[in-house]
Amino acid sequence: MPYRYLAILDPDGHGHDGDATTLENCGLVSEGPGAMRLFASADTPTLATPDGGILVGRLFGEDGTPVRRTTDLPAIVSPAEFRQFVLKRCWGEYVLFQSGAAAAAAVTITRDPSGGVACVCSLERVPRFVTSDISLATHHGLYRKRIDWDYIAHCLLYPHMVSQRAGLAGIRELLPGCMLRVTGMVSDFEPVWSPWDFVATPFRARDSAEAAARVRHCVRMATRAWAGIDRRVLLELSGGLDSSILAACLRDTGADVACSTLVTPVPGADERQYASLMADSLGVPLRVEELDFALARFDAPPPAWSVGPRINVLQQALNEAMAAVGASEDVASHFSGGGGDTVFCYLGNAAPAADAFRERGLSAGIGAVRDLSRLHQCTFWKAARLTLDKLARAPRAMQYPDSTLLHVRVAVRPHDAHPWFDEPPDTLPGDRQRIRLLAATHLYRHAMWRGPLRELRMPLLSQPVVEACLRAPAWMWVADGRNRSVARAAFARDLPRPILQRRSKGDFAQYLGAVWRRRQHDMQEFLLEGELQAEGLLDADALREFFARPQLPRDESFNRIFELCTIENWLRHQR
Repeated sequence: MPYRYLAILDPDGHGHDGDATTLENCGLVSEGPGAMRLFASADTPTLATPDGGILVGRLFGEDGTPVRRTTDLPAIVSPAEFRQFVLKRCWGEYVLFQSGAAAAAAVTITRDPSGGVACVCSLERVPRFVTSDISLATHHGLYRKRIDWDYIAHCLLYPHMVSQRAGLAGIRELLPGCMLRVTGMVSDFEPVWSPWDFVATPFRARDSAEAAARVRHCVRMATRAWAGIDRRVLLELSGGLDSSILAACLRDTGADVACSTLVTPVPGADERQYASLMADSLGVPLRVEELDFALARFDAPPPAWSVGPRINVLQQALNEAMAAVGASEDVASHFSGGGGDTVFCYLGNAAPAADAFRERGLSAGIGAVRDLSRLHQCTFWKAARLTLDKLARAPRAMQYPDSTLLHVRVAVRPHDAHPWFDEPPDTLPGDRQRIRLLAATHLYRHAMWRGPLRELRMPLLSQPVVEACLRAPAWMWVADGRNRSVARAAFARDLPRPILQRRSKGDFAQYLGAVWRRRQHDMQEFLLEGELQAEGLLDADALREFFARPQLPRDESFNRIFELCTIENWLRHQR
């Protein structure tokens, strides 16, 4: 986690000089405005803003030009006006700290919509703080770790839900695109950027050509901007469309690019055939690394900054393998196509055709049904029936609880819903699903970890790319029976034909099955003698029965065990 900062909030005028002295003696630099003291490590980029605030992270103008000095920004002295300028006319990875001059003035903290800089806070006790790394707060005596068992129970039932809550008591996360305002002893969270703005009718692309041109411009601009900052990068090539597009955008950037792909000891994830095409187009060798079974540890220590259980068995293996490649290649950053399926509207149901009916009428709807049938290789009538079902059915719940292998007494109180789930009236089904999935991409930030020294860049989750993709209606993304059709059209002249026309994708299902067969007895002991069992949250009899049951072909129910191990492992390392 190269961005490391800690801010001690003091809007009521009570100083904490002892804390500040300790932090300064530990090599952190104070740069705080007004009623707050902010400390950042020497290698963390910071920028003084014209309104007297401090921006931690990286900021770019609309055209991708880095903002390096205060003089690169307009002389806007109103904090609210400057905040709107940054959100609407700039982009990047940042947390913006602002404070009025008076001791009692509000302190506001704004996190960019991509969530590129971590931001968690403690607001219940004095001194209150905001940090990228909870270990900074614990190391300096500002916080003592305590488990939030209500959150853990919620996480067991809803393992893929995103909210402000964290696994540590009294800790909240400032979600991407949101602002925290602290006035005296009162604090509140407020969304200041919303994806719903960009699916609204005035922002809609008029046709597919316009949508493709905008997507192409924004993806190229974001990729080039990050390459210009990092200069030496490792491109993680999966062989799929998303990472291949990044490869095409890295050409002629002047960056020194290395390429790597992963293979497994079992079939299913070998993408060398496609990844090599893009490495060849960049004129660099493709480094092939085998994802050894030993890397898939369910008991590996999570990063010290982690405030919740998010790194699963597969992600642990991927993180370890790619971090090792990055270290040996001595790169400044890793480039990943993570989030591409979501921003490029890779939906697996009839929602795009339902949107076309409601937005453009009968003719467009029938055309979208035809595209849908070609995409999923089913009859027109089946696609039409599924579309009508989608139009007639009420919206489904964001996520249903999964009580598998849990004790019958496990119950949770409702958690605050993600602000992006507060949808406007007459929401289209496709827009609803893609924005829900967009909120879930924030989990990538928690799960993907390339070590403390190297940045992880996900250009496809950059704010201008997300906004450009949202402007293209869902039905445009299935045009001609191709998934992610707008992105394919945008980069048609840049990609080799085998990648452009590819429909299949590699996966790690067989790898995970092999890990399960090798480690299931260890996982059984891990869970039955662990923190979750001691807390009475697991059904021990059901667990023993599950482990005793023979695994049937194509049975992937063991993924539930991996989920439980992820939570159990994080708990054990919070002691």
